[in-house]
Amino acid sequence: MQPTRVAKPRPNYFYDYRASVSEKFIRRGLYVCCRSLPAAILLAIAASLALELGNMLRTGELIRLWSVASQTDLTFNLVTVVLSSSVLLAALLSFFLLQTRPVYLVDFSCYKPPDSWKWPRQWHAHCTAACKKFTPESIDFQSKILARSGLGDDTYLPPGLAQQPPAISMSDARWEFEQVCFTAVRDVLAKTGVHPRQIGCVIVNCSLFNPTPSLSAMIMNHFKMSSNVINYNLGGMGCSAGIIAIDLARQMLQMLPNTYVLVVSTENITQNWYFGNTKSMLIPNCLFRVGGAAMLLSNKRVESWRAKYELKHVVRTHLANNDAAFNCVVEQEDAEGEHAEGVRGVKLSKQLMAIAGEALKANITTLGPLVLPISEQMLFAANLLGRKLLGKKKLRPYIPDFKLAFEHVCIHTGGRGVIDEIEKQLCLTPEFVDASRATLYRYGNISSSSIWYVLAYIESMKGVRKGDRVWQLGFGSGFKCNSAVWAANRRISDQHAAWDSFDHDQMEDDLAQSL
Repeated sequence: MQPTRVAKPRPNYFYDYRASVSEKFIRRGLYVCCRSLPAAILLAIAASLALELGNMLRTGELIRLWSVASQTDLTFNLVTVVLSSSVLLAALLSFFLLQTRPVYLVDFSCYKPPDSWKWPRQWHAHCTAACKKFTPESIDFQSKILARSGLGDDTYLPPGLAQQPPAISMSDARWEFEQVCFTAVRDVLAKTGVHPRQIGCVIVNCSLFNPTPSLSAMIMNHFKMSSNVINYNLGGMGCSAGIIAIDLARQMLQMLPNTYVLVVSTENITQNWYFGNTKSMLIPNCLFRVGGAAMLLSNKRVESWRAKYELKHVVRTHLANNDAAFNCVVEQEDAEGEHAEGVRGVKLSKQLMAIAGEALKANITTLGPLVLPISEQMLFAANLLGRKLLGKKKLRPYIPDFKLAFEHVCIHTGGRGVIDEIEKQLCLTPEFVDASRATLYRYGNISSSSIWYVLAYIESMKGVRKGDRVWQLGFGSGFKCNSAVWAANRRISDQHAAWDSFDHDQMEDDLAQSL
């Protein structure tokens, strides 16, 4: 058969699809229709039976049938047949309409920038002074924040920020995204052996950089994915958007049978470096760094043998109805204060840590019953009842032991204080937060992708046993606290390139000196 010739559309004319209809598009349409055919047939049968029973009841045939059955020995058999048929039909309907599909994390990849992107702390002070945008007080303030931030000398920033003047154009921001995310996607596809055209859905989350065409469209274009791929681009959702993207992928995998979903989490630094002098907006300059991760998820049961994890729970909570929480992380111009210059940046409120604590409480209160052992839940309930009867001052609140629910915890690397507070509030041991501290030290606050660098550290340095439970915990503007719980499908001891040659002893020495 000769290949179908596709006519090129003329400029300023809408393409006439009738000129050439490809057979593959017809096959796709038939597949979409046929994949829900069993459920449609069962629904049609159920509807026909219901109509027939209604008609028999209306005409009196059902009553006459029951009378005949009552006068003979058919009553019991008739009832048994009707009930058995009804139960069987209900079971078949439930199987096709109510079943949930598994959500597997086949594999993931974390981007490691080249050494030329490294941004040591001394280099930070040099570049901030060289760009001549900051006052001496602002430079000194940033140096002090950076010294006790928990970041090391091997974090990364786009090379354009070191240029004079800094390269922060739209093309520079696109170039950063392409370097980070195209590399991560290419790596995860190579790891899994999945071709780009096998992917059914693409989800990208990047809070502050949202060009047109979208970032998800850029990935689809670069990897030449199929024309029927569903894509989503999540913006403005802060550092916890990675878990939101996973939740969206979970929902898509419940609707789309036998497919793969590609999730990409990143944040773009190029156009979001603050060049003003308001202190509350300078802190992100000291913490945020380059990073990105690509995850391949699937609901194909044949993937269960090689998939790393299966998603068990996603819990999303927010405090958006609270004005203080809503306004604690805001992108705006520095329009207030003595250093107001109308420069865009992200303002962090002094109440951020307290609000994060409230968001964490709301999240773990919802998550606890899903993951904690019954014994811990009973102790918590008894303590809550006792505090109501005896008074809150007479009885200390009981904090459930989440160490009994998880073998590994991946805390978002929002900052040294965030990790310290979560360790304290949840009574975690240093072993549980070591991976998050290492990620903050090695890569800084890499926004929504940080939880994947933490998991990569755990796999590379500690290993994960089959059945281990992993808790990913993220915070974001709005204000949100989100959790994802995974169970390991197999033993995992992958060596991720992002953690090659990492010196843990040096990290401990550096952090001890910065206290």
